[in-house]
Amino acid sequence: MAEKPKGEGRTGLLNGFAAYGMWGLVPLFWPLLKPAGAMEILAHRMVWSLLLVAVALLVMRRWAWAGELLRQPRKLALVTVAAAVITVNWGIYIWAVNSGHVVEASLGYFINPLVTIAMGVLLLKERLRPLQWVAVGVGFAAVIVLTIGYGRPPWVSLCLAFSFATYGLVKKKVSLGGIESLAAETAVQFLPALAYLLWLSKHGGSTFATEGAGHAALLAATGVVTALPLVCFGAAAIRVPLSTLGLLQYLAPVFQFLLGILYFHEAMPAERWAGFALVWLALILLTGDAWRSVRRPRTRISVPEASRVEAARVDADV
Repeated sequence: MAEKPKGEGRTGLLNGFAAYGMWGLVPLFWPLLKPAGAMEILAHRMVWSLLLVAVALLVMRRWAWAGELLRQPRKLALVTVAAAVITVNWGIYIWAVNSGHVVEASLGYFINPLVTIAMGVLLLKERLRPLQWVAVGVGFAAVIVLTIGYGRPPWVSLCLAFSFATYGLVKKKVSLGGIESLAAETAVQFLPALAYLLWLSKHGGSTFATEGAGHAALLAATGVVTALPLVCFGAAAIRVPLSTLGLLQYLAPVFQFLLGILYFHEAMPAERWAGFALVWLALILLTGDAWRSVRRPRTRISVPEASRVEAARVDADV
């Protein structure tokens, strides 16, 4: 097996840090789009993302996959499901950030690997190792503690975690590249999003043309904010091991969590700290188990399902 050039690993790591760093810092961007509401921002994100990736694919002359996809109704149906689920994820995340729930949103991406594992057991009948069971149990206890602390279940976190875990599960079956996948999904989203924006404009609710050129430019930039981390992630995914990507993925919710506390000054009472501590304990157990598994002889699956699904994330989600 040929060795990769010496700088490939470093390039991959830099791209990985860039991708997850941008996903982690994106809560700073969405408030800049006010007074646009979450639905308007979401619709602009869909429209401008498709335009951007369409230009990129034209420049790279990578359109052969589109014809193949259209000839596979089952795969096309899965893309439609993925588009619907990521629409829910994006919409909830934008609303959460602009409504003062950044910490709760970060929790969704902390618990996402645990939800992914649970879905693998329930839907794919996968078998877990003992330490993975412990991690899932600790994660479940964390949700109970947070429910007591919030006085309600952490709905934002749970919706983000379950929608993104479902998205990863569907995308695993579709098997499209990052840019191709984003193009297919935003193509499904495009017409409903454009129709909503036209309706909003007709009824005087659009901010695109009423809040100045800077505001319009920021709404158009949602395409770049969506696609750029994806490009960096794609460059990282082919250069660094999945186990490394599995660790890098925690950068995004860590940054979001810190922004929620230090920049947005969201409250963190003792019971919320306790819940987050349990989540972090579960992730430490999960990560330790993954590293042990990677170092064993490859007679069994060496990387847990959660890491593989997480390594396939393309949008972020955030």
